[in-house]
This record gives sequence, C-alpha cells and structure tokens, in this order.
Amino acid sequence: MAERQESERLVKLLSQQGDVLVGRWIEGVSHTLRGRLSVLELDRELRELYSALVEGLRAGGPDWRGEGWSEVRALLTELSRNRARQGFSPTETATAVFALKELLVPDTDTSQQDFAAYLELNRLVDALGLFTVETYSKTREEIIGAQAEQLLELSTPVVKLWDGVVAVPLVGTLDSARTQVVMEKLLQTLVDTGSEQAIIDITGVPAVDTEVAQHLLKTVVAARLMGAECTISGIRPQIAQTIVALGIQFGDIVTKATLADALKHALRRIGTSPEAAAATVRGAR
Repeated sequence: MAERQESERLVKLLSQQGDVLVGRWIEGVSHTLRGRLSVLELDRELRELYSALVEGLRAGGPDWRGEGWSEVRALLTELSRNRARQGFSPTETATAVFALKELLVPDTDTSQQDFAAYLELNRLVDALGLFTVETYSKTREEIIGAQAEQLLELSTPVVKLWDGVVAVPLVGTLDSARTQVVMEKLLQTLVDTGSEQAIIDITGVPAVDTEVAQHLLKTVVAARLMGAECTISGIRPQIAQTIVALGIQFGDIVTKATLADALKHALRRIGTSPEAAAATVRGAR
C-alpha cells in the first residue's frame, strides 16, 4: 500500500513539471555525449522514455518488470543497442538513465511524502540503469562475436588456382573454431567448382602441434568424403622436425614443401602438366 502511494505521488511530481524536468534531463545527458548525438535525436529518445516511465508508474506501480512497464523496457533496449552500435561507453549509456535521479533532488523544505517518493524514484532508476547496462553488454558481445566471425571468414580464403584445383592459404594460429570455418568453406568451394584437388597451405602457420595436426587431418578427411584429394604444403624444416618429434602421422596424405610443388602435383593428378599450364598462362598474357 505504501509503495502504491509513493508511486502515485511520484507520478504527480513528475507530471506537474513534465516539460521542465524533461528539459533538465536532456540538458544533463547531452553534456556527457560530447556532441556525438544530435539534440533532436536525444530529445526524442528521452521524451518518449519519460512519458513511458510516467505511464509505467501510473499503470504498473513500482514493479518495472510488470506488463505495465513493457514500453519502458522496449525503449531502454533500443537506446542501449543504439549506443552500443554507435560506440558509446557503458558509462555514457548508463548516465542517460541515472541522470533521472537529479530531477527530484530533495531539499530542506521537502515533505516526508515527497522524500519517500524521491527514494522510490532512486530505487527504480537503479534497477532500470542495471537493465540498460546488461542490455548494452549483451549487444556489445553480439557485435564482437559477429566481428570475430567476419575476421575468420576474411582470414580463411579459398582460392581457385586452376580448373579442378583450389587452395586454402592459412595464416596465423589454427584452432577449433577456425578449422570449422576452413572445412565449411573448402567443402562448399569443392561443390561449387567441382574441383577434385585441394591444397592446404600452412606456410603462414607459425607452429604445428598435435592439436593443429588433428585439425588438418579432419579437414583432409572431410574433403576426401566429398571426393577430393588434399595436399598439404608449406612444411618448413622447423615444422617437419616438430612433427617428427611429436610422432604425428599424416598417413597417406601428400605433403609438399612449397605451394608451387603442391600445385605441380595437383596439376599432374588432373592430367595437366605444369609445363602446359605455364604455356597457357603465358599465352593468355
């Protein structure tokens, strides 16, 4: 009952000077954004949020998780996601909500009833602020995850070297996530191009250990199931010594020291001599 009375009093206080309070709120928040958001856009966001906040108090009381607060949550979610995409910090995003506390700061003349309403506003703003930060964090994680996937795609190209021959030049560390991308892109390219020969070049891979070797073997096996033969190239002396020391067995998988050697092998396997291929290239020039 007391909470309901405090909410009703808070609705009255926020409604009496709505335009003035919203103006102060917009002014307070705009200083923290350093001109990176237009005044018109900020005005629209905060006025909509202020109106929804008052309506939420009027319809649902202080329980911000209730149905009456659905519009407030939706607007805060939109605000958080926009700020995350626009590159604002968590502090700048949360300030837009926490600045609400400054609107009804009590003084020595504040009645006990109004002071209780102010405390109710503080509790409410704290909860909404945390909701905003959580939503912001989830959005940032989604953005970072999407960027990581894009980087994996860009760092794992599949190149068509000749009719029937494709290559995957790998650079950097090869882990489980990247191996999955390599496998998917290679298999799809084999289907799209109808290639029978695939070259996995590890010249740019800094080190090969048991885990990396297992990843390579899985990719070769997957390609074989698609009817393609795989050749691994880029086996440098240091990597060869490491492979021997670790006791890693590549079985009947063809390995070559360089990409050029692997390409020559692949051309012979499809019935094209390297010399004829070179002559074709010179003639095309």
